[in-house]
Formats: sequence, structure tokens, C-alpha cells
Amino acid sequence: MTSGLLPLLQVLRNPGSMSGMSDDAWDLVLRQAASAGLLGRLGALATQMCPSEDLPAAAKTRMQSAMTLAGQQHRAVVWELAQLSRAMADLQGPVVLLKGAAYTAAGLAPAAGRTFSDIDILIPKTQLDAAEAALMLHGWHGNHHDAYEQRYYRDWMHELPPMTHIARQTVLDLHHNILPETARIKTRPDLLIAAARPLADHPRFSIPCPTDQVLHSTTHLFHEGEWGHGLRDLVDLDALLREYGRSPGFWNDLLGRARELGLGKPLFYGMRYCHRLLETPIPRETMEKCPQRPSPLAAWIMDRLFLPAFGTAHHTGHTTLSGVASLCLYVRSHWLRMPLGLLLPHLAKKSWQRRIKPLLDKPQGEVQVGMGGPPARSNDMPP
Repeated sequence: MTSGLLPLLQVLRNPGSMSGMSDDAWDLVLRQAASAGLLGRLGALATQMCPSEDLPAAAKTRMQSAMTLAGQQHRAVVWELAQLSRAMADLQGPVVLLKGAAYTAAGLAPAAGRTFSDIDILIPKTQLDAAEAALMLHGWHGNHHDAYEQRYYRDWMHELPPMTHIARQTVLDLHHNILPETARIKTRPDLLIAAARPLADHPRFSIPCPTDQVLHSTTHLFHEGEWGHGLRDLVDLDALLREYGRSPGFWNDLLGRARELGLGKPLFYGMRYCHRLLETPIPRETMEKCPQRPSPLAAWIMDRLFLPAFGTAHHTGHTTLSGVASLCLYVRSHWLRMPLGLLLPHLAKKSWQRRIKPLLDKPQGEVQVGMGGPPARSNDMPP
């Protein structure tokens, strides 16, 4: 258990407990929530579950600010979807929204108070060239111009290099799959696209069906190498499971779909940690019948990695295992993403670009030698 993150977890499990928290507890919970990208979500839970008079004024102000920002982002995304509808009007085939954009456009439970930095879209791979050309005509451009980075995305990954609108500076990720082409798990994006459900308010777009929303959420989370938003993504998954879990037949459908798509292992971990950390109500037989379920020993080992990682967004959630766990999960994410023959040259290339070349490019008098940690990952560089 990530004991350092327990105050925030306790609130997420039992939002009503916010009514009786001390000022010191509020201070810690708000700092942890802000670092985890959950301050708006916390505000939404407080609005739903707690009388306003029971909440400190300072806490209400901070949460309301986060909710206001989330509301502005949601309105901006809805407006951006209208622009994208025009840009992609002549594109053949479906256009599927993923993650935050899907939650917002469909008004799903994870959208409450959620903020995000880009719009994720899934289209058939055969439509990538046409989609990219249409978007460029409407002001979108790629951020990566290095030949190696272009090859990295276009030959190996599940998406094109991120695109940014030249005027609005909004960021778009154009996917043709939910896992890289070189990943150890081979997914069937055609099945996800075929089962997607159109949006009445945004007729150019669809969203994944409920089981596929859950499977994409678990797959994205448990193939990650960076865990700053790990708890936020787990909270998204918890909200989906609580919302859809009340529907008759959902759990059996979820297991069948996981088996069909070969995504049983990430589903198992998603359900395991939702239940353990957020007390998500999941039928025991669903856990026991999950396809590709890891052995008890493998699950025990992954607990030693995932549980500390969920607390790494804020320093008060760190444990003695946090650094080791984060490093192991970073290596694991690359191992899952690429075979060794591609992975080792890729890591060597990125090490050259990030560590060695900048030193060689500096004027001789500016070179500094130190023992600092690795540079922060930039959003405009492939992992």
C-alpha cells in the first residue's frame, strides 16, 4: 500500500470524509491531488458528496479554481471538435475519440473535473495519409522533423507524431492503434473501430463501446513508463467500472472482449489496483476468470512495483521503493513496446540526443560536470 498517499486515497474512497477533515489534512490532500492532476476531480466529488458549509473556504476556493479550469477546457474541446469535424468531413470511415476527449464529448463519469492536454483520435491505418493531409490544410502541423523521430513514429508506433494547430496551439494525437506496431501484445484496432458508437451531439465522431473504453484505459495505463498521472488514470478507470458495472451482463462482456482482443493481463492489473486502492466494486468471479491472469508470484512482484508507483506524483507519497519501482516500470514499458533488437539501438540513440550531444554542442567553457539526475522528459520527444 502506498502509505504516503493514504490521505488522498481515503478521500477518493470515501468523499464524504472531507466534511470532517482538519486543516492539516486538507493541506496534504490538496497538495497531493494537485500533483496527481486530481484537484478538479476532488472538487467534483466534494460538490456531489459534501455540504458546502462543511468545507473550509480555502479548500473550496482551490477546488473551485480547478473545476473552473476543467470546465474551460471542456468547452474548448467541444469547440475544437467542431473545427475538426470540418477538417475531417471528407475523410472516409469512422473517427473515434479516445480518453479525455471521449469522456468529455459523451459526458461520461470520468469527465467530472478532469483536465487534459491533448485530443486523441483513432482512425483506420489506411486513412492516415488522407487524415494528415486534411489536417495540415486546416492549420495543423507536426512537431517532429528529425528523420529518426519520423521513422520512430511512422514505422514503429501506434500514432503519427503529435500535431499542433498553428493558431490555436491545441495538440492532437492521431492514432491508428492503441499499442505500438512493435509491441509484444498485438491488438485489433479494426475490432475497436467497428464496435465504436456514434455521438449524437458530434455526428462526425464515435467513442469506443463501454468494454473497449475500459480495455483501452487499462492498456494505456499498464504500458506506461511515466507515472505522474498514474493515479489519475486509475481514477478514470474506477469511474468507468462503477458507471458500467451496474449494467446487466457488463462483466461477462468485458471478460469476453478482453479475451477477443488479447488484453486480459492489463485488464487484470486494472481491476486489481482499482479494487485495492479505490475499493471499486468488482465481482470476485470476474477477477478469478480474467483471461491471461498472471500467476500469484508474478502478481506479487508487480504489486512491489505498481503500488509504490501510484504514489509518485507528490513527494509525500514516495516510499523507499518508489525510485526502484519507477525505474523498473520505465524499463518494462520499453520492453513491452519494442523487441530487444529495436529497443537497444533506440535507447542508445535517445541517450546520445539527450545527454551526450548537448554537451558536445556547448561552447567549451560552458560544459558542466555534475551528479544531477536525468533531465525531465520533454513532451515533444518520443520516449
